[in-house]
Amino acid sequence: MKFKILTLFPEMFPGPLAHSISGKALSKNLFEIEVINIRDFSDNKSNSVDEKPFGGGAGMIIKPDIMQNALDYATKDNIKNKKIIFLSPGGQTVNTDVVNNLVTFDELVIICGRYEGIDERFLKYNAIEEYSIGDFILSGGEIPSIILIDTCVRLIPEVLGNKNSLKFESFQNHLLEYPQYTKPSNWRGLSVPDVLLSGNHKKISDWRLIKSIEKTKNVRPDLYKLYCKKNKGEK
Repeated sequence: MKFKILTLFPEMFPGPLAHSISGKALSKNLFEIEVINIRDFSDNKSNSVDEKPFGGGAGMIIKPDIMQNALDYATKDNIKNKKIIFLSPGGQTVNTDVVNNLVTFDELVIICGRYEGIDERFLKYNAIEEYSIGDFILSGGEIPSIILIDTCVRLIPEVLGNKNSLKFESFQNHLLEYPQYTKPSNWRGLSVPDVLLSGNHKKISDWRLIKSIEKTKNVRPDLYKLYCKKNKGEK
């Protein structure tokens, strides 16, 4: 899978993606990152890319013509199985279902916004979908894009050594992950649940499911409702 990132700050990449699980995958060419500097497509000596918004208001807006030139360059290889997205607080919230869909594409073109955003005509003209990583505001789309790439990379075959790692992670099947424990079995007077030391895999599996359901019900009732609906009221 290849990620093309349109940004005003190319030096921010690969950043954290060069480390740990994603870093190992990147070194093995299990995915690729191509960073495209939007300023390279500026039409003036100062390399500015923005203008004041029509109608007044605070901040600056990235110009549509410059963005179009950058996008045309990013998509010149005519990859058929690709998707172009814009990371914005006003977009659809990213969740497991969204990520599962995004990783089906061979190429994901990610546009990182800055300032007060991008001219709406550019987004409409190219039918670009907007996505958000949460209901809060960041300085730009670079950090959200790193988060999105990381979660996509984890779903690429061969990236995680243990295939079961994905199966039992939070948000799979609309449940949060069960509590985890390791050695020592007794730490500061707190003991590991006996069932986890029993060696009985069926009881351990049942306990983990129960704990996942309990945590989801208490912490994320919205997900719990989806779980119950999918499992026909199982509680």
